Amino acid sequence: MRILLVEDDTRLSAALAASLGDAGYAVDVVADGEQAELFANAAPYDGIILDVMLPKRDGVLVCRTLRGRGDRTPILMLTARDLVDDRVAGLDAGADDYLVKPFALHELLARLRALLRRNAPSKTGALILGDLIADPATHAVTRAGQPILLSTREFALLEYLLRHPRQILTREMIESHIWNYDFMGASNVVDVYVRRLRRKIDDPFPTKMIETARGLGYRIRPPEVLEPGSWDRSREESC
Repeated sequence: MRILLVEDDTRLSAALAASLGDAGYAVDVVADGEQAELFANAAPYDGIILDVMLPKRDGVLVCRTLRGRGDRTPILMLTARDLVDDRVAGLDAGADDYLVKPFALHELLARLRALLRRNAPSKTGALILGDLIADPATHAVTRAGQPILLSTREFALLEYLLRHPRQILTREMIESHIWNYDFMGASNVVDVYVRRLRRKIDDPFPTKMIETARGLGYRIRPPEVLEPGSWDRSREESC
């Protein structure tokens, strides 16, 4: 999942970005309110962590502007001010949650997971498709009751697919969602990770879930008999 982190304290933003990266998030970091609006308008994010005290445009104004444009991305606001009026101003501007500095990193991650769970189809936040279950909070994955061990990046790919079941996701969409703007990887990095993921969640089972749309990208579907057509589940050299 992709997160926009807006924080002008370089030490804090570096620590948050590292912690979010370790948790499997792709993170773009900006340091002022104008950049925050530019980035938020340029790419879809799953969540925004937004400091209140920012250069150029403060976080409350940024939040209000994004909401006024119809952006419903979950926003977690950060502030050093613990006054009730400040918290009310942030929430009235459209923030979904409010965290006062200083805070523990594990609390921020827990609050972020709680915000992201609101868009999950199950009350527990688990992503379920057929006999495949993935828990974003713990990164636990099972299929047909069998545990499957995934790397952080493999889980990020699976989570993105599961949040868009049956939808074609192009290679460009996957790359931009799972890796941040600074990523400089091989041109076939998406195909490599799809192949790794297939080996773990498809190959051990008689029915397959990850499909290749020739010339388009990939999608995930419940294990079922497919209709004839252009969908190809074969293990091509390119995927």
